[in-house]
Amino acid sequence: MGKLGEDCAAKFLEAEGYTIVDRNFRIRSAEIDIIARRDNLIIFVEVKARSNIRHGLPVEAVNLRKQKKIIEAAGVFLQDENFCDCACRFDVVEVYLRGECVEEIHQIENAFEVVGEFG
Repeated sequence: MGKLGEDCAAKFLEAEGYTIVDRNFRIRSAEIDIIARRDNLIIFVEVKARSNIRHGLPVEAVNLRKQKKIIEAAGVFLQDENFCDCACRFDVVEVYLRGECVEEIHQIENAFEVVGEFG
């Protein structure tokens, strides 16, 4: 379900005018599902795919611990790829699936923010 959700989220973002810069960017302790760009803004996207909300909304699974890991990986990406002069934000894309079909996709812009020093 995760790979299908990420593929759907990437297509959704492209249709909304974003350019996909990277997917599944990994450091030792973390991964960023999708890194996109629109103008001079880098967007770090966590994708959460679900078939139901029995265990809560997908965005609720992006807890503080997960956020810290994504922020850490984002700092590495920005330095490694020399995007330090770009503004960035952290989004969550919720993908609701019924089997292999997408029922809904929601993009939550600025789902979380960096508190304190970054990078």
